[in-house]
Amino acid sequence: MSSALQRLAQLGLTLPPVPEPLASYVPAAVMDGWVYTAGQLPLIEGVPLATGVVGEGVTVEEAARCARQCALNGLAAVEAVAGDLDRIRIVKVTGFVAGAPGFTQQPAVVNGASELLGDVLGADGVHARSAVGVASLPMGVPVEVELIARIRL
Repeated sequence: MSSALQRLAQLGLTLPPVPEPLASYVPAAVMDGWVYTAGQLPLIEGVPLATGVVGEGVTVEEAARCARQCALNGLAAVEAVAGDLDRIRIVKVTGFVAGAPGFTQQPAVVNGASELLGDVLGADGVHARSAVGVASLPMGVPVEVELIARIRL
């Protein structure tokens, strides 16, 4: 069986540096073997992958790519505090999608995050999930994703 980092490499990806917090918080916190990430934005080297709202300037496909980047940034934050992605299981994902009035395809957008987690972690990436519509997000990005993971001892 290949490791999470090997599966990332097979996808042509590497873990990015953990994004710097935009305010007073930490990217991830551990409590009793649980890892809670802060909301992760679709940033690459501090720059948003996209800005705007879904259904009004941002397509569902573009937003799903943003959700994928959010999940990748979330994995980097988890790895930074857990030490090894092969010791974690994703339990819950919450995706926030900035959508135009009447937009209802939040689940399709957050699939970008869910699919990446499954591709990288296999069965340990399968999770419960919420996909929530919001009016706006920090930096004007269309998607934000939080992860809750459990560290195996």
